[in-house]
Amino acid sequence: MSAASDRLTDALYGLGWSTVKKLPEPVAGALGRTLADTVWKRRGKSVLRLESNLARVVPDAGPERLAALSKAGMRSYMRYWMESFRLPAWSTERVRDGVEIKDIDRLFDGLATGRGVVLALPHMANWDLAGAWLTRARGVPFTTVAERLKPETLYDRFVAYRESLGMEVLPHTGGTAFGTLARRLRDGGLVALVADRDLSSSGVEVEFFGGTARMPAGPALLAQQTGALLLPVSLWFDDSRVMRGQVFPAVPVPETGTRAEKTSVMTQAVADAFATGIAEHPEDWHMLQRLWVADLDRGPE
Repeated sequence: MSAASDRLTDALYGLGWSTVKKLPEPVAGALGRTLADTVWKRRGKSVLRLESNLARVVPDAGPERLAALSKAGMRSYMRYWMESFRLPAWSTERVRDGVEIKDIDRLFDGLATGRGVVLALPHMANWDLAGAWLTRARGVPFTTVAERLKPETLYDRFVAYRESLGMEVLPHTGGTAFGTLARRLRDGGLVALVADRDLSSSGVEVEFFGGTARMPAGPALLAQQTGALLLPVSLWFDDSRVMRGQVFPAVPVPETGTRAEKTSVMTQAVADAFATGIAEHPEDWHMLQRLWVADLDRGPE
């Protein structure tokens, strides 16, 4: 990406945060749907990749069903952006009323034990809103990790945005994130990680919707090393202003096996929970990148 393109990208995101949050909510929602439909109709690389991924999730879907799913998926993805641009201006009451999570007691009961909790989430619905709900509406601080984006100024915007919502944000690269996360967990804290796409060379191979994918080892390794609970979560939108979610049962640490073997078993369990949530709400899974090993091995798109 050129320096001029970097500056343009940063400026566009800055415009979103400064302008969209000032729009009335119905106007912002309508704008998001219009933008999503326009992008979907162009059938660009991201839309085609989303449709290809959804074909794995819903293997019996014909072309019309896949097209409808990808259109709904782009609307869901744009809803995420419209809400995220507006989140800093939302009241605590709006954040509180905008989220309902089933079995959330699994999280709070885990924290009450003092052993720390790792939440593992896929790229579903609006994970930033879920975070704001925890910090602002429920008073639960947590630490997360952010992918380093280009340009650096855009990464800085995302860090500042998430910190404004009450999150502690660590960079994915640099080598210090794992140790800091482990310390937070040993202190009885909460760590939340988006964990359905590997961003490193150390991902764990899992069976996922009939194919092999790689997912991060971090959640399982943190649970093993610190004794924290590992709780997979799924999120989805409904037709109202509410985002809903599900906290799955804790993934146990196997009693036997090497660390690598335990990590493999636990990461597969996380992938299975993700698959359950994604299969129930495929249109809210925002996976616009290649994920499965067979797709990654095909070279540049």
